Amino acid sequence: MCRMAEKGGQIVPESVLKKQKRTEEWALAKKQEVAALKEKKSANRKLIYNRAKEYAKEYAAQERELIQLKREARLKGGFYVNLEAHHSYSWIFNGVFLKVNKATVNMLHRVEPYVTFGYPNLKSVRELIYKRGFGKVNKQRIALTDNSIIEQVC
Repeated sequence: MCRMAEKGGQIVPESVLKKQKRTEEWALAKKQEVAALKEKKSANRKLIYNRAKEYAKEYAAQERELIQLKREARLKGGFYVNLEAHHSYSWIFNGVFLKVNKATVNMLHRVEPYVTFGYPNLKSVRELIYKRGFGKVNKQRIALTDNSIIEQVC
């Protein structure tokens, strides 16, 4: 049997009343959920902003320190090589291995802003060998198959 209820002088089925009540409860729950989510997003935004500010401050300090180290090296007549620098080869998987002498040091001073240089480390040599990279030895382009080629030059 379907029950009926009077609402404002009209007879309304009970199922409709239950649906209206359920819909109102859901709407209220949704409204509370949206408010909580909005508050959480606001707090998260502040956190992200403060974290970004700290990162910017940290990176600026690193940049200033790098500039200071380069200036000190230039005043002493040398040049600064960042040992932790990430090597990015614009000429992918190619390397030029040179013996360090006064002439090469002078050349490196001139091209310092345009090239990446430093002592060959295990990681960069391993990448060149694994990726079938090439090295320039005695003005010849030689495929790097093992570490002995690099040991000859350096």
